[in-house]
Amino acid sequence: MNEELRHQAYAQLEADADRIVQLIKVQMDNLTMPQCPVYEEVLDTQMYGLSKEVNFAVRLGLVDAEDGRELLEKLEIEVSKVHDLYMQEEKLESKEI
Repeated sequence: MNEELRHQAYAQLEADADRIVQLIKVQMDNLTMPQCPVYEEVLDTQMYGLSKEVNFAVRLGLVDAEDGRELLEKLEIEVSKVHDLYMQEEKLESKEI
């Protein structure tokens, strides 16, 4: 398989993962709290969609299965960091009130 095509496929998956993190940041900053069912639904839907993209790319031979798994794990860690940061900020704000 063309190495450039494989690189482009992985880069697109990374961009999609970055968009999910940005979406979650915006949602947490402006719309809802992490405990909100809407937040959880959006996160679950986005993560599921990306996992299907990764699986599709793996089946086509565009992305190595291990690379795809690592991308999803990295995204989960990043989303967890965003969530933890939000919760820390909420604690600080509640102490100030």
